[in-house]
Amino acid sequence: MRKIGLILLVMIIASNTFSQKIISTQSHAWTMYTGNHRLTEKWGIHTEYQWRRSDFYEHWQQSLMRLGVDYYGKGGAQYTIGYGWIESFAYGDQPIAKSFNEHRIWQQLILKSKYGKVDFQHRYRTEQRFLENWIKNSDGTFTRDGFNFRQRVRYRFMATVPLSRKEMLDNTLFLSLYDEVFLGFGSRIGKNILDQNRLSATLGWRFNKDFNIQLGYLNQYVIKSDGIKQERNHTLQLGMTYNLDFRKKV
Repeated sequence: MRKIGLILLVMIIASNTFSQKIISTQSHAWTMYTGNHRLTEKWGIHTEYQWRRSDFYEHWQQSLMRLGVDYYGKGGAQYTIGYGWIESFAYGDQPIAKSFNEHRIWQQLILKSKYGKVDFQHRYRTEQRFLENWIKNSDGTFTRDGFNFRQRVRYRFMATVPLSRKEMLDNTLFLSLYDEVFLGFGSRIGKNILDQNRLSATLGWRFNKDFNIQLGYLNQYVIKSDGIKQERNHTLQLGMTYNLDFRKKV
């Protein structure tokens, strides 16, 4: 009987937890630029900006900028360390109380492989996040009270398939698929470890090895720090990759 009672208690708690979830479904649009610019055989610079809008370009969701230093290792491994500046805005059915800035230090490893005509990529990223903390006063105004520190790890698995050619050559139509999971760790991560999951499918056109554009769909699943409020964001993605090569030509 004790075991049966324990099982029933667990089922009740799980049922209550599930019923407490408040999921908001929204439509967003992200326009993105990324560039990795080679300086030497071993070193380069990472540049990135993302213009993230809610309600399909009507309102701000986020403004995100990243800069980094790339190191190209053996076997095609690419290491990056960098800085990110992010401004998050109040949007949607579960808005934050006030827009805030985030300063982010990040480290990244990219590993690549190929099977047949499909290119695979594993991206591992760690982030140290400093989020602006605002306290709401009794008169409705806000006072900034330092920064909250958060840590997060991310893993993205991507597959790229050429469609109009047998290989990823110049002037090739391609399909790109990825899934990325975000996990918080350390102190003050709230009631959930899982922070986000992103599932993406895009069609792209490769002009050459340094320039491509992509258009597609992103399903962004976000779990808020209280573990109850959640977002499922259907997002239009428009992206451009443009790399510059400053190495001396031999």
